[in-house]
Amino acid sequence: MPQLRQEDAVPVYDLVGVGFGPSNLALAIAVHERNATAGSAPVSAVFLERQAAFGWHRGMLIEDATMQVSFLKDLVTMRNPTSSFSFLCYLHERGRLIDFVNHKSLFPLRIEFHDYLEWAAVRVDDLVRYGADVTAVRPVVTDDVVTAYDVEARDAAGAPYTVRTRNVVLASGLRPALPPGIEASQRVWHSRDLLTNVDALAGTDPSRFVVVGAGQSAAEVTAFLHERFPSAEVCGVLSRYGYSPADDSPFANRIFDPLAVDDYFDASAQVKSMLLGYHANTNYSVVDTDLIETLYRRVYREKVLGSQRLRLLNVSRLTAAEETAGRVAVTVESMLTGARTVLDADVLVCATGYAPADPFPLLGELAGRCHYDGQGRAVVDRDYRIRTDAAVHAGIYLQGGTEHTHGISSSLLSNTAIRSAEILESVCGRRRAEPALPALSGSGRASSYA
Repeated sequence: MPQLRQEDAVPVYDLVGVGFGPSNLALAIAVHERNATAGSAPVSAVFLERQAAFGWHRGMLIEDATMQVSFLKDLVTMRNPTSSFSFLCYLHERGRLIDFVNHKSLFPLRIEFHDYLEWAAVRVDDLVRYGADVTAVRPVVTDDVVTAYDVEARDAAGAPYTVRTRNVVLASGLRPALPPGIEASQRVWHSRDLLTNVDALAGTDPSRFVVVGAGQSAAEVTAFLHERFPSAEVCGVLSRYGYSPADDSPFANRIFDPLAVDDYFDASAQVKSMLLGYHANTNYSVVDTDLIETLYRRVYREKVLGSQRLRLLNVSRLTAAEETAGRVAVTVESMLTGARTVLDADVLVCATGYAPADPFPLLGELAGRCHYDGQGRAVVDRDYRIRTDAAVHAGIYLQGGTEHTHGISSSLLSNTAIRSAEILESVCGRRRAEPALPALSGSGRASSYA
């Protein structure tokens, strides 16, 4: 690791965020509001986002799909109910506040909530660098102590640059998970690309879709395709007997409360496992009851009419998908009998969820300075800071990938506002006065972001 000399000194941010989805957007707003508060020492921050503009699951912004979390659990309200960044302030500015109140729903359209997120992102765009592909996080060492990090990135044109920070907040989001042996293609999609890919079918007459999965996304994709293509058969492949309802009852929803994070963090490994098992049906592989009933009505109606386009192959699994001549042969196996059925389809859609993106490849040699538990997972303190060797003074924080330490809400919108406040408070509490430093020379280009 290079030793930092005074002649090499550069401007140092208090924090650099890697990724700019809802979690780091909430953190950027918290920084913005703190810096606007009289008497508060300003926090210097920049957020680096690979996309050219803000976007969050754009491929699943189906027109009639609604959020599964209350609008009150927006980017700020649980942290600061008076914030001008609230969903209610967004509605007021858009001229829809009264209409929303009359709608008598806690759950806005997903496309509307995405517009809210974009509206908020625009207001803090001075803190964001879009088109920034982060390639590495490297330690900066002073007297054998890691005092900062150099975050290396490439801009949209591929030109490299570096920013230096005392703390890095990794919010690299989720990566689509496909079944073993299945690869995405023009005929094999992950559900996240539904709306991106479906327009390519314009002018064609698809005869069959196969949708694999039993969660909310799978049900939404199934309903969407069934309605969008009225002459096509839509086959849903589920490992269960049918879609299971989400438990959104008031007591069960306490698992998402901020205080529940404290409870979970302090619990034993046995209790942690028990809580995840008990309350998995609040979030994983479950579907809103209204959508379940809608799909059941469609299945029953088609049985009555004697023309069944919506088929549910339950207690079944996908075993193979082979593309030939512009089609995809989808092999489905009954988990009860072992019988296999090959479905000749136009498109296979895998609504098979996501896995947390692994941030450790970015850390390079720093990953070896982090602490891990017996299962190889990062040891994360209550403030979402990865526990490191004592000689690492600069902070590495995680937004996501902390379910094993902080519970179900570790990366969900439910706790975004509070989580961002806790991370910012930790960063500020650890901040030490350091001298202003001149810009990097040459290809580092740190001065352009100082």
